[in-house]
Amino acid sequence: MRLHLASGNAHKAAEFSRLAAATGLEVEIVSAQAAGGMPAVCEDTGTFQGNALKKAHALRARLPAGAWVLADDSGLCVDALDGAPGVESAYYAGPQGDAAANLAKLVAELRGVPAGLRRAHFVCVLALVDGKGAEHMFEGRCDGVLRDEPAGGAGFGYDPLFVPDGHGQSFAAMAESAKNGLSHRGRAWAELVRWWRGVPRL
Repeated sequence: MRLHLASGNAHKAAEFSRLAAATGLEVEIVSAQAAGGMPAVCEDTGTFQGNALKKAHALRARLPAGAWVLADDSGLCVDALDGAPGVESAYYAGPQGDAAANLAKLVAELRGVPAGLRRAHFVCVLALVDGKGAEHMFEGRCDGVLRDEPAGGAGFGYDPLFVPDGHGQSFAAMAESAKNGLSHRGRAWAELVRWWRGVPRL
């Protein structure tokens, strides 16, 4: 079974492939590159759910009839910034979507904010559009705090700054297997797997 991933982000394709393997779900995650690349999508719905669906349908329009498409929209919501960057997480520092610039901007915005006020949570919404065009939504959340400075060389995005509750390391300093069990994306994927295994396959 193939799931076409509506993303041009190579890190996400690799992470979803690892999640599928770790949960024993026999699906092949196929990058949007196989369909000629991810179409440009204006992520203007204002919600994670709306943006994920918009991306899923944009890629599906390029694929043969009956294709299954998976899209995600995720972001970091910071309490001290009234939920920002939120749905704008990928473009926090500008429309170029520069992950390093986004991280640097967040570090600067939070400079001087005391530890007790550095609460944040990651959200991931997965939109699965099946072969008949039906939409299925799955959501995961991970709460934690933000470090003063990035730490760790793994992960991507805001991972070097985010420390999940109950742990002392940032996502970027954790082993991949540990992160997958805690992360917003891992939790959303777990919801998808539970749904998948409860539906008869054709």
